[in-house]
Amino acid sequence: MRRAPASDTPLSPAGLSPTVELRSVSRTFQSRDGNRLVAVADTSLDIREGEFVSIVGPSGCGKTTLLRMIAGLIAPSSGSVLVRNSPVRGPRPDVGVVFQQAHLLPWLKVLSNVLLPVDVQGLKRSEYTERAAQLIEMVGLAGFESRLPGELSGGMQQRVALARALIRDPSILLMDEPFGALDAMTRETMNVELQRIWAADRKTVVFITHSIPEALFLGDRVIVMTARPGQVAKTVTVPFARPRGVELFGSAEFAALAADIRGVFNEHESGDRPGYATMLG
Repeated sequence: MRRAPASDTPLSPAGLSPTVELRSVSRTFQSRDGNRLVAVADTSLDIREGEFVSIVGPSGCGKTTLLRMIAGLIAPSSGSVLVRNSPVRGPRPDVGVVFQQAHLLPWLKVLSNVLLPVDVQGLKRSEYTERAAQLIEMVGLAGFESRLPGELSGGMQQRVALARALIRDPSILLMDEPFGALDAMTRETMNVELQRIWAADRKTVVFITHSIPEALFLGDRVIVMTARPGQVAKTVTVPFARPRGVELFGSAEFAALAADIRGVFNEHESGDRPGYATMLG
C-alpha cells in the first residue's frame, strides 16, 4: 500500500495559526426536567487550512455539538472557538454547513434550491447563477437543474445540498453525517465524489460520521472522541495517498488502522454503555 508523501496531505506550514481553534471548549445543556447534561467537556482541537478532518465517535458523544459550535449555531458554555483568530459569535459567510438530511424545499427546482442562500440573504441572484450552474455540474447533476427534489434519489438530494452549501464559496465546510441516511453503495459513491470535489479547491472540511471506514477514507486526520461527555481520545494521521479509490476499503493496512481506532473505543468503553464500540462499522 502506497503511503502519502508530504505534499499529498494539506498541512499549513509550521508556525502558522490554525484556521479553526477550539480552546478548552465545554457545552452543557439543560433538560426539561431541570437536569444538566454535559455534551462536550474541556476539548481542544486545531484544524489547519485546507485540511480534511473526520470526527468519529459513538452516538451522543458531542460530535454534532462541536460542529454546531464551530458553525456559530450554538455558543460554548466555557472555552472559546476561533476561526482565523476571530471568536465565533454566530454564523459566518465563510462557513458552509451540510446536514444529515438535505432539507431541500420540495416546491423549488434544483437550481432554485442551490440559490436559496442567495435569495434568503437578499443578494443579487444574477451574480450567482453562473456559479450555481458550475456547482450543479461539479456535483454531477448537470441536466437536473429543473427537477424537483421529489424526482431525485437520496444521494442526488445530498448533492444538491452540498452545492447549496458551496454557493457563496465558503472557505470552511462543515458536514454533519451527510451520508448517514444513504444505502451502503450510494454512500460509497458519495465518499468518492466528495473526495473529488474537495480535491478541486481544497477547502477546510470538518466531517462528522459514525463510520470508522468513512472517516479513514476521507480524512487527513481522524479525531476519535470518547462517549459523553465528549473529549478527544486520540488523533490519527491517515497515511494513505490521494486520490483514494474504493479498493482501499479492502486493503489489509486500511483494516488494521480501522481496528486500531476500534481499539481506542474499547479502551474508553463505559460500563453503563456496553458494546458501543461495535456500533461503529
